[in-house]
Amino acid sequence: MAHPATEIAVEELSVEERLTLLGRLRDSLRDAGPPPVPAWHLDIIRQRIAAADANPGASIPFEELCRELLAEEP
Repeated sequence: MAHPATEIAVEELSVEERLTLLGRLRDSLRDAGPPPVPAWHLDIIRQRIAAADANPGASIPFEELCRELLAEEP
């Protein structure tokens, strides 16, 4: 059975009402703790770590990247 909150006709609310609802939803999540991490996110992170470990010369340190990007600014 659907929860009544999921049956709200959001598109029928005014912009002000939708913003209020959005704020209430955000506030309700503040103390709920971090959301669960989907398994596929962890899989991608593991793949990227393995790729970086297999070819450490393919990347540059973050600080160097920042210097390069700042040097390219007009």
